[in-house]
Amino acid sequence: MREMEVIIDTEEMAEFFYQQLMKRGFVPTEDEVEELADIVFDYLIEKAIIDEFDE
Repeated sequence: MREMEVIIDTEEMAEFFYQQLMKRGFVPTEDEVEELADIVFDYLIEKAIIDEFDE
């Protein structure tokens, strides 16, 4: 199996969620999309899909 480095930026993820939710007719607050990004990040760690790495 090949190992691959993936960098997940929760701020970038929050912006993506914001844009996608707006396209679907939702008007989320900045705090709401940041929370969603944090939840997804925590989920990926819990499922051992990613490891948390502090720079």
